[in-house]
Amino acid sequence: MTNAHGDFIWYELWTSDPDAAAGFYGGVLGWQATPVEGSAIGYRLLGPGQAAVAGLMEVPRDAAAAGASPRWLGYVGVDDVDRAAAAVLREGGAQHVPPTDIPGIGRFALLADPQGILFYLMRGAGEAASTAFAPDRPGHCHWNELSTPDPAAALAFYGGLFGWAPGDAMPMGELGEYRFLVQSGRTIGAMMPRLPQGAASWRFYFGVADIDAAAAAVAGHGGAVLHGPAEVPGGLFVIQARDPQGAAFGLVGQRRPGG
Repeated sequence: MTNAHGDFIWYELWTSDPDAAAGFYGGVLGWQATPVEGSAIGYRLLGPGQAAVAGLMEVPRDAAAAGASPRWLGYVGVDDVDRAAAAVLREGGAQHVPPTDIPGIGRFALLADPQGILFYLMRGAGEAASTAFAPDRPGHCHWNELSTPDPAAALAFYGGLFGWAPGDAMPMGELGEYRFLVQSGRTIGAMMPRLPQGAASWRFYFGVADIDAAAAAVAGHGGAVLHGPAEVPGGLFVIQARDPQGAAFGLVGQRRPGG
């Protein structure tokens, strides 16, 4: 794996209806869904053209039995999955899937941070660098946002685990602050206090060419726009949305003239 320790290298959608989800994201982001040959769980690759940025699968049976709902999850690349997983447990996190090999793909584990928010660790088997997180490429992830009940504890946890550093912050009044996250000198996302009635989770924002057209596509394909389009620094606009199966996600892009 050529990505640096602490890079986001993959994204994954757990859904209750893989066929419907593939159609939805195809309509909104132009993603193609490609079945993985020989996959016992019907895993599919999602992405624009030949570039895969995410995986698609049905909510795992044991997770569904425990109450898990459709959601997006992120994979963070690490130098040593076993060592990183042990560090998560030492710092008060939990392990849902122990370090496990996927032949020809890599080694992964599914963990939760001390606030109970799920994320994956992975060490890829190949030498090619992941471009799943690529803020300059439409259809790829442009922003990784953590909503947590304890931002200070989360910052210490992820900083110690991945080397993420705190960047600038934007005040949110009584709600606290929106704190940027910096990895190897590059801003990769942010963390914020969980909003009232909001979920503690990661939300991933995927890039689009026209935010208004994308918002219309979300609604037109059975999803819901929860917030936005709202302007953010850099002259971009974001929406927060929910797909027809209930998974939360975000989109980011420019507003075209007349939008």
